[in-house]
Amino acid sequence: MKVALRVFNFYLDASIHVALAIAALSCVTYITFEIELDKHLIYFLFFGSISCYNFIKYGVEAKKYILVALQYHKNIQFFSLGCLLIACYHAFFCTVQVWLGITTLLILTGLYALPVLPHAKNLRSLGGLKIFIVALVWSGATVALPIYSVEQSLTWDVIVELLQRFIFVLVLLVPFEIRDLNYDAPELKTLPQQFGVAKTKTFGAFATLVFFFLTYLKDYISLTELISKGILFLCLGILMFVTKRNQTKYFSSFWVESLPIFWLAILYSLNAIFRSYSEVALSS
Repeated sequence: MKVALRVFNFYLDASIHVALAIAALSCVTYITFEIELDKHLIYFLFFGSISCYNFIKYGVEAKKYILVALQYHKNIQFFSLGCLLIACYHAFFCTVQVWLGITTLLILTGLYALPVLPHAKNLRSLGGLKIFIVALVWSGATVALPIYSVEQSLTWDVIVELLQRFIFVLVLLVPFEIRDLNYDAPELKTLPQQFGVAKTKTFGAFATLVFFFLTYLKDYISLTELISKGILFLCLGILMFVTKRNQTKYFSSFWVESLPIFWLAILYSLNAIFRSYSEVALSS
C-alpha cells in the first residue's frame, strides 16, 4: 500500500497527471472537429508538458534546479530530462505551423516563469494575471496546435472553441487559487485575495454558464459535442459548489485535473454509442 501511494504521489508531483490532462484536451479537439489525430503532437504535448511544468514548479531558480538537495527532486529532475528528450524527438515530425505555435507558447511560458521583467519579475508575479496566462497557454496548446497540425486555419468555430477552452481552464484553476490562498504572496493579487472566496466561486459559476452557451455560437454543432459540454457544464457547476478553502490533499491536484480526461472519456463513449446505434439502424 505504501509503495502504491509513493508511486501515486510521484505521478502527481512529477506532473504526469497534468500532462495527461493536456494531452486529453488536445484529443478532444481532434474529435470535436473530426480531424486526423497527429500522434507526434500528442506525444510532444504530453512529454513536453511534464518538462515545462516541473521546471516551473522546481526550477524557477536555475541554481535550485541544477543543484537540488532532495533525492526525490533529483528523481523528478532526471525524469523530466528524459521526457524533454522524447518531446524533442516528436517535435521534429511537427509541421511548420505547429512549430510557430510552439515557439509562441514557449516564449509566453518563459515570460511566465523566468525573471525577465524589470526588478527580477516575471508575468506570474504581475497581479491577477497568473490564471489568465495559464489558461491562454493551455487553450493555445490544446486547440490551436491540433488545428495547425492538419494545416487548417483558425475558422470561426475554432475561435469559439479557443474561447471555450480558455474559460474551461479558468474555471478549473479556481479551486487551485482558493486552495493556495494561505500560501500565495500578497503581490500576486489572485482572485480570492482581491475578491474573496465566495465572489471567486461566483465568478467561476458565471464563467461555466458562458462556457456552455458559447457552443450555440458555432456554425456546426454535433450532438456529441452538445451533450458532452452539457455534462461538463453540470460538473463544473458542482465543482464551484463543493470547492472549499480547506481542501483534501488530492481534491485539486487529482480530481479537478481529471476533468479534461473525463471530457475525453465522455466524447469517446458518446461516439461509440452513436456508432453502434447507426450500425444497428443500418442492419435492420
